[in-house]
Amino acid sequence: MNICKIMEESASKTLTLILTEGPYRSQHADIAYKIASSALKNNYNVNMFLYMDATHIPRKGQNPHSFPNVLEKIRKLVKNGADIRACVRCATARGYACDAKFPYIKGITITSVYDIPDWIKESDKVISL
Repeated sequence: MNICKIMEESASKTLTLILTEGPYRSQHADIAYKIASSALKNNYNVNMFLYMDATHIPRKGQNPHSFPNVLEKIRKLVKNGADIRACVRCATARGYACDAKFPYIKGITITSVYDIPDWIKESDKVISL
């Protein structure tokens, strides 16, 4: 075993964000992006769970004219290593299914709400917006 690697892994911390508000209704998605981006820059592992209307956030094809594009911010978080998951029941209820026409950008997983307890248990910080 490599002792340096073990020490490095134990030093990393995890932040979990749970979002419930949809994009463009409030600034929660923008605030979550800023928090997550900062955490990633500070070597945190970042988990983000999209629940209820927040499942609209990673939908492909957004083109807001009067607002910053939340989708592009989420794309940056995924590119930088954030683990972002959407609730399957919430996504399905809003018309986003796990089929051939996957509605979300690459890197987003549709999964069960049962991921949240494990994430909370493993996290150093949890923020719900």
